[in-house]
Amino acid sequence: MSIKDRKKDHVDLTTSGEVDYQIPAGFEQYYFAHNALPEINVDEVSTEVRFLDRTFSFPLFISSMTGGYTDAGAVNAIIAEFCEEYNLPFGVGSQRVMLEDPDTTSSFSVVREKAPNAFIASNIGGAQLVGGLSKKKLNLLIDSIEANAVIVHLNPLQELMQPEGDRNFKGIEKGIAQLCRDTSLPIIVKETGAGISAEVGKRLLNTGVEVIDVAGAGGTSWAKVENQRVSNKNPDSRFNDWGIPTLKCVMHLTDLKKEYDFELIASGGIRSSQDIAKTLCFGADFSASAQPVIKAVVENGYNGLEQLYQKWYKELVTILTLLGCKTPSELAPEHLKLKQ
Repeated sequence: MSIKDRKKDHVDLTTSGEVDYQIPAGFEQYYFAHNALPEINVDEVSTEVRFLDRTFSFPLFISSMTGGYTDAGAVNAIIAEFCEEYNLPFGVGSQRVMLEDPDTTSSFSVVREKAPNAFIASNIGGAQLVGGLSKKKLNLLIDSIEANAVIVHLNPLQELMQPEGDRNFKGIEKGIAQLCRDTSLPIIVKETGAGISAEVGKRLLNTGVEVIDVAGAGGTSWAKVENQRVSNKNPDSRFNDWGIPTLKCVMHLTDLKKEYDFELIASGGIRSSQDIAKTLCFGADFSASAQPVIKAVVENGYNGLEQLYQKWYKELVTILTLLGCKTPSELAPEHLKLKQ
């Protein structure tokens, strides 16, 4: 099966709602410490957040998923137009297909046409960095969308479940270090749903990475996605729930801030502003989500995405008010209580 067909399979399955982890992300273990005397005017509450030296209107990074197949350009165009309008950052899907098939470039480059001022990140798989990424390919990834950052996604679990997936993960760490040297753009490293441990986080930070997106277990299970593809004749469901829950990843990686200067994105099962707020309470600087966004776009286009955002925006303002906070940066561990 071609990469383009595989990408379409991925979007079709992830928007079906049938490929989520059975294990939870961890948000359900905590409740907010309600403040009955918040002493705050709702009109004073702001959802703005500073991230990578830029102020965004809301702590939501629209995660990478789409690109490189028929109709992907239309989806990317909608997301790009939306992010331009609402000042949100987003990342395109893996650009590996673009490097192998230049005809797919337009499904990526459309994002900069629709969002001339938005923060947009390129995306390449860690496996494609084994042996180093040539300057020509790196420049193509960046220049095609005039990228503001480069995302490297780590997905050994998904690759092992994928019949046509990569099997060599030796040299990725060295490749990431080389990438950090080869570009002045911020490097964001993310998992694709199985999580990043503190030990791996430390190794990544030692390579020069500036941002880590934990992408923990609790949202879309990419092992389950691969196992449900019709073309997969030998699925292995034993690994469908393999991974570290998102909130555990956030807690463990937050501890590294005592030693390293970096920014932390929480993703993996983010399905509401309550989830976003809980990750920020535990030390994440930003959150990210893909499945709800793609689903909204596929089902109802720009209006669907706008409705989702307005719902999450109103919810976060309400949460901040009920906790007595004027901005997301004021959220702290004391705003959460462990359920007994």
